[in-house]
Amino acid sequence: MVGASMAGLRTAEQLRAAGWRGPVVLVGDEPHMPYNRPPLSKEALAGDASFGELTFLPRASVSDVRWRLGTRVVAADLDRRTVTLDDGETLSYGGLVAATGMRSRRLPCPGPRRGRHTVRTVADARGLRAALARPGGRVVVIGAGFIGCEVAATALALGAAEVTAVDPLPLPMVGPLGELLAKALLDRHERRGVRFVLGAQVTGFEGGEQVTGVVLADGTVLAADVVVESVGSVANSEWLAGNGLDLTDGVLTDEHLRVGGRPDVVAVGDIARFPNARYDEVARRVEHWSIPTDTAKHAARVLTAHLTGGEVGSGFAPFAPLPTFWSDQHDFRLQSFGAPALGQDDVRVLDGDPDGDFLAGFHRGGRLVGVVSLGGRSTSPAAARHRAELLAQPALGAGSSGGAK
Repeated sequence: MVGASMAGLRTAEQLRAAGWRGPVVLVGDEPHMPYNRPPLSKEALAGDASFGELTFLPRASVSDVRWRLGTRVVAADLDRRTVTLDDGETLSYGGLVAATGMRSRRLPCPGPRRGRHTVRTVADARGLRAALARPGGRVVVIGAGFIGCEVAATALALGAAEVTAVDPLPLPMVGPLGELLAKALLDRHERRGVRFVLGAQVTGFEGGEQVTGVVLADGTVLAADVVVESVGSVANSEWLAGNGLDLTDGVLTDEHLRVGGRPDVVAVGDIARFPNARYDEVARRVEHWSIPTDTAKHAARVLTAHLTGGEVGSGFAPFAPLPTFWSDQHDFRLQSFGAPALGQDDVRVLDGDPDGDFLAGFHRGGRLVGVVSLGGRSTSPAAARHRAELLAQPALGAGSSGGAK
């Protein structure tokens, strides 16, 4: 198993649950046991939770799993069923799980690197927390997506004198949320003290050894003591190159998370680009907290069937998860069920009022495909009802073409 984070751990557990009793080896490039990443931009960054508290406690069923931590896989030969480690060692496999996830994208702009942070790993968060521990600083967050907005809120709570979020889009998180939610989110952040510079491109950084300013395309320079680059992610898929796979955005799979038409290779977690039969046959990556567990359960059953001489037949319905995410920012929470990005042409307020707590429904072809609530930290009764409605809907995708659409 290549990748020893949450997706790798959950797949190992699900392999045992599915009946696989053979050896399992997890290879991961970080030196840590699997840990929970969402708090890195919130509770752990704020100091409300220690980094040690983020580590997942593996189930007893995987006590015999072999962990190869601090080790990177650099290549794979799927025909020979081998992977090559960064020290030159070659491992053979009967079944392969691609669970290498993503890494933070960095801006290819000129200027100093010191003082520029990302938030993807424990090491990233530790470095940023140390930088934010100095109160009264000027913080510039590049990117107003999930992580960017969370970091902006956390930085303000930690005592930053100024927090500015820069994004080329006209509204924060408008891509996944649509205009109605994005406007409400912008208003809440601004009322709490975050400044936004929207529709702006970053072209460089000023400073000597340490960054002191962020340069925008129009020549404006934003003074900065700390810069956080939250400009998306890049799939860790290079190790699979040379095998004839579609790696244009993660690892393309079929409707059962199998890779390249091979029954012995599956992909799980953020790296998997799969068709979700709940909606259609279009393959998409989904970077939500629920996806590692959802993909692990399905992929483990499929892989175990192959390893034990079975077939993926009528007993295996196409993969059809209900994506779920939440994002805590300041004193409010965004919570989503389904795929709101697919229904942004028809957004309706289902409960509450956009000036306060409310729930929005996203529809495609008149069918509810996602709901997003903006308000308190607990799931509202209205959100719970519509989640149940989403779960009860029949799948729409045939899911038989391998996802290459």
